[in-house]
Amino acid sequence: MRVALMVTCVNDAMFPETGKAVVRLLRRLGVEVDFPAAQTCCAQPMVNTGYLDEAVPVVRTFVEAFAGYDAVVTPSGSCAGSARHQHGLVARRSGDAGLAAAVAETSPKVYELSEFLVDVLGVVDVGAYFPHTVTYHPTCHSLRMLGVGDRPRRLLEHVRGLRLVELPGAEQCCGFGGTFAVKNADTSVAMGADKARHVRETGAEVLVAGDNSCLMHVGGVLSRQQAGVRVVHLAEILASTEADAGGPSGHPQLGLAGEGQR
Repeated sequence: MRVALMVTCVNDAMFPETGKAVVRLLRRLGVEVDFPAAQTCCAQPMVNTGYLDEAVPVVRTFVEAFAGYDAVVTPSGSCAGSARHQHGLVARRSGDAGLAAAVAETSPKVYELSEFLVDVLGVVDVGAYFPHTVTYHPTCHSLRMLGVGDRPRRLLEHVRGLRLVELPGAEQCCGFGGTFAVKNADTSVAMGADKARHVRETGAEVLVAGDNSCLMHVGGVLSRQQAGVRVVHLAEILASTEADAGGPSGHPQLGLAGEGQR
């Protein structure tokens, strides 16, 4: 099986350890992963703000970069949702039959990480070790657009040493929403504060989610509150093993005092 990593813009620019964690995890499970250097944005920012014409060349670059792969794995429900559900809209609207055909071939092969692990590889125990109390936030696009359901929770429940606690109001949006956070900053911050309050109520050491954009938003609030809660992407927890216990790369030992952001 030929598998490619779609790292996403925010991970490439701000959270490269998440992309590296996906590669470590999949290689540990016997999957060789390519990183097509031609990949750029998934086009979601353009589509969400109404610039569908401007999204056309971005979608074209996407399908060219990932052509020929059996699966495209991404540590983002948001970007996977864009590829699976928005690319077809952009291609059809463009009137380019060739682009529409390429999207129809590529988009169904795009998987959010937990989908790929559970549905394609058929695993829930990935051999991870993470001895911390964790609460899980299901991000909006993974929950509503992709319907990943309980896949991330099932993976977390099989991590050795991890204690998973329920997050009150888990299905409520964190308030980030990409450009929503810029256009509606006050509302976005209020929603983030609500989510941070619920996180603190759990007593968890770590907030985990499948999208770093959401973790960045809530983590920023937690940091300013000096909550002592760390935010960690699902991929980084699943990539952690007992061999990482002495180092920061796998997060088994976290310095949590006053930390809310990575």
